[in-house]
Amino acid sequence: MSDKPAPGDRRYDPLEPRLMAWESRTDLPLTGLALAFLAAYAWQVLDGGASPTLRWWLEIWLWVVWGVFAVDYLVRLTLAHRKWRFVWRHLFDLAVVALPMVRQLRALRLITVFKVINRRIGNSFRGQIGVYVAGTTLMVAFGASLAVLDAERSHPDASITTFGDALWWTLTTISTVGYGDRYPITVEGRLVAAALMVGGIALLGVVTGVIASWFVEKIAGAEQSIEDTTRGEISALRAEIAALRADLLKQPEPGPTPR
Repeated sequence: MSDKPAPGDRRYDPLEPRLMAWESRTDLPLTGLALAFLAAYAWQVLDGGASPTLRWWLEIWLWVVWGVFAVDYLVRLTLAHRKWRFVWRHLFDLAVVALPMVRQLRALRLITVFKVINRRIGNSFRGQIGVYVAGTTLMVAFGASLAVLDAERSHPDASITTFGDALWWTLTTISTVGYGDRYPITVEGRLVAAALMVGGIALLGVVTGVIASWFVEKIAGAEQSIEDTTRGEISALRAEIAALRADLLKQPEPGPTPR
């Protein structure tokens, strides 16, 4: 099955055939690179006892992958006929390429993996949104935990010094609870926090919408079932009345009463 966008696909753009062809060919390789990027970044952050040589090689790999994504963005910009429209619609890509300090956010391209799952789900819009929300939530939570830990743990006044602290802070922030027992104090950590707050509100809105649509779907299904049952019973009654009428018409008329 080809992954090339077709009419009806939200990615389909008949005015950008070269751009669509490029994205169709590179989606899978770039997704694999994003996965490798995330694994290397997690190793670099979580393995505090890694040797300087290993950390150096991990850093080199991160920059190489970031460079590949930068080249990919420049190629797509070159192939696009309407370049300003492309820049406007891909501001996130531009920010990740232009700001190396947040390059780890490029790992969010892993969301492409869920396209394969979506093709197996069918045409259920709620199902597709559910997959995207679940995948995005896990990816954002893991990436934000790594990023805030990487930014905070070396600061002498930091309250986020372990991955457990980072996960707890991420959960309380993305859910908009915000206990305040853990909080970032560095500039980079606060940038991660700001992005996570906005993302948390958006995710909660989508989750609420998915749950609401599920209830509406169930209620509509129950109403449809009741309506179908009622129609069936009415049809059965009409058939029974018609049968009784036919029987009455078949009976002979009574003769004159003798005097």
